Order: sequence, then C-alpha cells, then structure tokens
Amino acid sequence: MKRGGTQRRQHLVLVLFFVALMSGFAEDVELSKVLTGLSAKLQWDPLLQAGLLLTPEHRISFSAEAGENALPFIIDGRYVVYLPPPRYLGGTLFFPSETPQGLEKALASIKTTNQSLYRIAAIVIDPGHGGRDSGAVAEHTINKKKVTLQEKNITLTVGKQVYDSLVAQYPEKRILMTRSSDTYPTLDDRVSIANSIQLGEHEAILYISIHANASFNKNARGYEVWYLSPEYRRTVVDPKKYQESTEVLPILNAMLEEEFTTESILLAKHILGQLDTSLGDRIPSRGLKAEEWFVVRNAKMPSVLVELGFITNLQDAILMSDGAYLQKFSEALYKGIAEFVTNFEKTGGFTTSR
Repeated sequence: MKRGGTQRRQHLVLVLFFVALMSGFAEDVELSKVLTGLSAKLQWDPLLQAGLLLTPEHRISFSAEAGENALPFIIDGRYVVYLPPPRYLGGTLFFPSETPQGLEKALASIKTTNQSLYRIAAIVIDPGHGGRDSGAVAEHTINKKKVTLQEKNITLTVGKQVYDSLVAQYPEKRILMTRSSDTYPTLDDRVSIANSIQLGEHEAILYISIHANASFNKNARGYEVWYLSPEYRRTVVDPKKYQESTEVLPILNAMLEEEFTTESILLAKHILGQLDTSLGDRIPSRGLKAEEWFVVRNAKMPSVLVELGFITNLQDAILMSDGAYLQKFSEALYKGIAEFVTNFEKTGGFTTSR
C-alpha cells in the first residue's frame, strides 16, 4: 500500500472506557445542554427506557436505570464506555454531570485512535491503451453485421463507469483516471500519475489497470485478474528519505514490499470474487494470475490488472459489444474495489487479520 510514511500500522483494539462514579450526589445536567455539548440528536423509547444519541459521526446507545451503578454506553457498536446512566423522570431525561463529560472524553479518544488508522485516500483507474494505441483489435460478425472491436474503446467505457461509481460512493477520496478520453498516456505516464500523488502519514492508494485479452487461439476466452508476482523484487522506499540511515533501507523496503504484494493479492481476490458472482454464468473465470506487467511492477502501491475477456473470441466479443454487459462488468469491478476498501478501513489496514 503506497503510504505517506513507512511507520508500521497500529493494532486496532476494542476501546473500553471506565469512569469511576463520584461519591455522593452528582449534579444533573439538562438534556438540552447534553445534546448541545455533544452536537447530538436524541432518539428515545420510553417503553424500553433505551435511547440513541446521534452525533454527525457516531451512534451512542444507552439505557436508563435506577441506581448508582455504571452502565454501558455503546459507541458505534465497537466501543464501550461505563458511565452513570440518566434518570427518566416526568417524561424528561436527566444526565449526571459525569456522563456527558465522560462521553466527550471517549469521543475525543476515538477520534485520536481513528486518525492513527490507515485509510484509502486515492484510487487510480487506468483504462488500457488509447489514442494511436488501439490495443487488441478483432473483427467479428455479430447479428449478421461486421463489428470491429478495439480494446482501447472497451477499456475506456468500463473505466469511466467504474470511475463514476467510485466518485459517487467516495466523495471524500481522490478518484483519478489515467485517461478519460481517446488519448495515449505512455506506460511511464500512467505509473507516474499514481506514484506522484501526495499522501498523508496514514493514507494509502490503489491502482487498477483495465484491459482486454487477445490470443491466436480463437477458443481462448474468459476474464482474469493479475497481480505482481511475489518473486519480483522492486524498490518501494525513497532512498532520499533515509540518507543518514542507509542500513535500514533494505529492511524497510522488504517490509513495505511484502505488504504491497499481500494487499495486491487481496484486492485481486475481492475483484475476482465479485466478477464470479455477477458474471460466472455468462463467461468463464480464468482465475488469479501473477505476472510482472509494467504498470503493475512500477506502481509503488497495491496494483492489479483486470482482463475483461478475449476480444479474439466470438462469444466474449459478443458480450463486450453489449453495453448492458459492460455495465454489469463495471459494477462487479466497482464492488470488488469497494469491498476491499471497506475491509481495509474497517481494520485500519488489515491490522487484525495478520
């Protein structure tokens, strides 16, 4: 994963806050002041004596109960804060003063924890070929008409659709395309676009290159997803940053290189799984592949190359000439990327799965 630094990721753990009850009487705080202090809205069920505090970023579930024992306030279903519960009297909730104070401290602590977790900040979509480079070209008779398919057009159609889906889903992330029209960025240009993106200390980037296959064997067909072979060695750490500690460069490089390879494989598996689910009844899967493609081996981040099918095969060509099919392929590709992003960010960078 291309990141803003080489610092190893922190392990994400369930945060437990325990706030001791003050002895004696605790001053009550009016509900309106509690809501204002937390910038929250209240959903309250008087029958169950349970409620939700909804802030712009969190959901806090709690219950009211007589007595002085601390009860759990559950934040986002992941964090637990033990605090004095509110009292429900005369149709109104009254909170002991320690409770909103404890919630504010808990939310501040969670924010600090989340800021130390890795997130996907940018995704680069690379429609293969373009301009003077048509890529694979094949002519077929489809529905009694001669149709010429060019790889560059197919990959651009799919790339734009995936881009649009990602932009709609992730307005806070940088979603980029190496080309958005019939232009010809060189292989170096494509990789440079991704490698030049500036990231924060806990930010990461993905690179997905889209292609269509071709073969002298007209019977060859199916989609496949490629990642960089683990045997290929590359430099992913900038030596300029460690001029005074050159002895640690090989160690840091090996650590990040291993992460990039592992995450590329995981990304490829998510994409392939979604393609299998959406398209498996119409076109065969050729599975995961390992290769040293230029755009994959020179991108300093998790990167995969997706082959849509064989443009030289009539059955695949019929599918790739169908706009509805390409839309379905694009949706599956988008879902695979989004599934990877969700799992990556939920764990703060797969910290709990290794």
